[in-house]
Parts: sequence; structure tokens; C-alpha cells
Amino acid sequence: MAMTDTEYHQLVDNMFDIIETAVEDAIDNADADVDIDASGNVLQLEFADGSKIVINKQEPLHEIWLATPTGGYHFGYVNGQWLDGRNNNEFLPFVQTAIAQQSGLQLSF
Repeated sequence: MAMTDTEYHQLVDNMFDIIETAVEDAIDNADADVDIDASGNVLQLEFADGSKIVINKQEPLHEIWLATPTGGYHFGYVNGQWLDGRNNNEFLPFVQTAIAQQSGLQLSF
């Protein structure tokens, strides 16, 4: 059965909350400088060096899109997991690695 828009928003909002909380916890533990901007359908992280990670909802496709300096990635919800359409990477571990590469922050989910 197809996911409803309401279910989609609940799932993505939960992912945004998990990421935001993990980044805030890592900032507190490492005394790091990361700006978090959560507005509307976008969660943007800006690091001390000026680099960014942008995560946004793509409601018409029921996907999460992630932009990093290494590229853009599209994650769809498959069998209870957010997976990248190109290589099946799971969303949260991918975000965890991307943040560590850009900032050195180690996140715990």
C-alpha cells in the first residue's frame, strides 16, 4: 500500500528531529560550531568552514533529498528504511558519515 502524505511527513519530520538532536548533542560534547536551520521542508547544517549539508523533503516523490559537497542523493522509503536510489545506502548512517567528513563531529543516533 502506498504511503500517504501525512505518513510521509511524520516519517521525515522524525528523521529531521533525530538528526537535529544528534547534532546538538555532538556540538555540546565537542564544543563545535555548527549552525542548524530547520525551516519548512528543509534542514540545513552549516559548518565552521562554511560548507553545508542540506536535507529536504520532496513530497511529490515521497523522498528525502540530501546535498553534500560530494553530491546529491535521493532516499526513498523501502521496507521500513530510507535508502538511496543509486546504491541502497541507508539514510542515517550516510548522514552520519557525511557530517563526520565535513566537520569531524561524531554523531550518535
